[in-house]
Amino acid sequence: MDGTLTMPIHDFDDIRSELGITPSSSILEAIEKMPASHAARITQKLHTLEMRLAREAQPQPGVKDILTRLTDAGKRLGILTRNGRDIAHATLSTVGLSPFFDNDSVVSRDDCAPKPKPDGVHLLLEHWNAPKEETVIVGDFLYDVQAGFEAGIQTVHFDSSGRFQWPHFTHHKITEFRELNSMI
Repeated sequence: MDGTLTMPIHDFDDIRSELGITPSSSILEAIEKMPASHAARITQKLHTLEMRLAREAQPQPGVKDILTRLTDAGKRLGILTRNGRDIAHATLSTVGLSPFFDNDSVVSRDDCAPKPKPDGVHLLLEHWNAPKEETVIVGDFLYDVQAGFEAGIQTVHFDSSGRFQWPHFTHHKITEFRELNSMI
């Protein structure tokens, strides 16, 4: 969601610094290794930071058009995020994308093991009773395409810079959302 449906505004180095997490560590995994009482405090601090960012979110150019086209074509849409469920819904509300996603199609770290684990993809496939062969994940980061790849679905790496750093997990590459039109 963040950096894919919305403009990238998360500075993960700053977030790690504010939380006292080692640079280059994965935030959720670092918190998971902390003693429970400390992890609870850091998790609350992370929630506050993420909620602030949710209120500042802006949609990616062209995202509403492509989501409209997908829903008009009868496609089911879901969110798989490492954010908490309430933060995901706050972000969708801020950017005006809530109508595209039913509540059960927003899967967060509150629902299952977070990406890069494929658990969230499996939950969505089960919820939709959808075949893997007809399912695609679009994401801007390694964990997105890795989760989709590990779940056995098609992956689309969205990278506006055109660097595409993870080709071994990527089936399709796009630099703008309008490029998805040819895949519908």
